[in-house]
Amino acid sequence: MPDPTDDRTPTPRLLSLAYNKTSAVIYQHLQESGITDTRPSHGNVMEHLAFEDGLRLNDLATRAGITPQSMGQFVDELEDLGYVERRPDLDDRRAKRIHLTRKGKRSNQVEWKVIGEVEAALETLLGKKRLGDLRKALATITDSLS
Repeated sequence: MPDPTDDRTPTPRLLSLAYNKTSAVIYQHLQESGITDTRPSHGNVMEHLAFEDGLRLNDLATRAGITPQSMGQFVDELEDLGYVERRPDLDDRRAKRIHLTRKGKRSNQVEWKVIGEVEAALETLLGKKRLGDLRKALATITDSLS
């Protein structure tokens, strides 16, 4: 594994390492909170449905930056576990939208509580100003590469 303190470690690799570590902490906290039947990769679905009243599979895949086939597998798994359900798209009866079930909404509530705890830990680690600067820098990167 690359040394994150080495100045030669490429920035994209550092972003990836930080994301992976943060995701692992969130997943561990979810496990400790009693959500034990999901995997970290399921976050690709759950995080995008948190603020949407259903999305098409292709829209979910695009937002997550993965293939529709991979997203379909995650949705199938979460549907089998009772976290999401497919419903007809009211704008196009041939299409389906993926929605959170009651269980999925409860899970998301726990997830956002955990994310709040991780945010607080990051603020303690970095300080309010540095965390704010980091958020602005990440938003700039995201916007400029879109």
